Amino acid sequence: MKKSLLVLLLVLAASPLFAQQSAPPTTPAAGQPAAPAGQAAAAQQKVIKDPAEYNAYVTAVNQTDPNAKAQAFEAFLQQYPNSVMKPEGLEALMGAYQQLGNLQKVGDTADRLLQASPNNVRALFVLAYLHRTQAETPPANVQQNPAQAAQYVQQQAAQAREFGQRGLQAVETWAKPQGMSDQEYTQQKQQMTVVMDGAVGFGALQQKDYATAAKYLQAAIDAGPTSPINNGNIYPLAIAYLEQQPINPTGLWYVAKAAALTNNNPAVVRYGKAKYIKYHGSDQGWEQLLQQARATPTIQPPAGWTVAPAPTPAEQAAKLVATKPVAQMSFDEFQLILTSGNQQAATQVWDQIKSKPIAFEAKVIDADKARLLLAATAEDIAANKADVELTMAGPIPATLMPKIGEMEKVQGNPQRYDVSPFLIHMTNGAFIGKRPAAAKPPAKRPPARRRPPR
Repeated sequence: MKKSLLVLLLVLAASPLFAQQSAPPTTPAAGQPAAPAGQAAAAQQKVIKDPAEYNAYVTAVNQTDPNAKAQAFEAFLQQYPNSVMKPEGLEALMGAYQQLGNLQKVGDTADRLLQASPNNVRALFVLAYLHRTQAETPPANVQQNPAQAAQYVQQQAAQAREFGQRGLQAVETWAKPQGMSDQEYTQQKQQMTVVMDGAVGFGALQQKDYATAAKYLQAAIDAGPTSPINNGNIYPLAIAYLEQQPINPTGLWYVAKAAALTNNNPAVVRYGKAKYIKYHGSDQGWEQLLQQARATPTIQPPAGWTVAPAPTPAEQAAKLVATKPVAQMSFDEFQLILTSGNQQAATQVWDQIKSKPIAFEAKVIDADKARLLLAATAEDIAANKADVELTMAGPIPATLMPKIGEMEKVQGNPQRYDVSPFLIHMTNGAFIGKRPAAAKPPAKRPPARRRPPR
């Protein structure tokens, strides 16, 4: 939540997004006080005819303390639910809650604002942003249940996509508020466009609509190529390109850029390297790509950047077995060779690993006392898809039972494999470097005291 608030504040930093259109007209009825200078023009000629309503609105507008402003506008909206200034009041209320760091109230107020003004660009912007953030960081109690967490992410991502799409339509016709400079207007439209394009793209990505996801995430980056807000769009854009069939190599640049911005996050690097090998045929040039992405100040790839496509899977397999010892191969390379259609290369590798103990790290997809379903390749880790069935050497003690979704270091002996879908069946499974917690010794009781003989 703190990260969400920080980014939202960053979006709004250049000019208070909710500060416009918060004052009544400059020519109230006789006996009414004048509105504060510099604010009245933003009312866009709306007139409050009731002096008491007008004074209540002006009182709320003039509050400088966010708490007092929020309370004043809540009171105004409750007392005058049909006020002509209701949308402006709700916008100002969102701004007060944003200043207080209360994102729950910001979102709730945005929902109320959409009921009063269905195409309100500010409300759509806020809801697109908040629903995406909630999809990216589910509450801790939701994360404890994988099935519930997956459903929650899908629901929040779908709402982010919906509000983002509506917001993109609304921002096209959003008129510049009076009192806002041209520079502020252009900057805010850009910021909102980046956020809403990103929300649509992120939502599409969760629905595995990779072409749409790439379209909108790329639009977000193109709309704000120097905006820090786009840092969160780079890795999703890489995935959207790299999960397409066939792979769109533009994603290799963005995954390298994502690695650079995350200090070579192991999961990002592992995924990117696996996709690079799949597309290029080997890891040759991967480290140079990481260095280039780190040294390039722009988000987008340099002009003329490219990665040479790989030979066919059969050709890749032949090259791998000819140039790399089997003992140094990764699970990603095992999968590539065993599914390549090059039977000679597959037999050569399989004969060297069958029935021999192999130590590796993998993500737990499912677990019971007798076996584990694991994802050992970078691609399957990202897809949450099992590619190893590990039958344990003995029942797993309760103290060693792994959690679904965690990475575990294990060992097993390959016995057979399925090509499609790819799955290696291994036996004699064991954990590496993991010991059950020592049982606590029973508490010692003090010796019984004997009564002295009478």
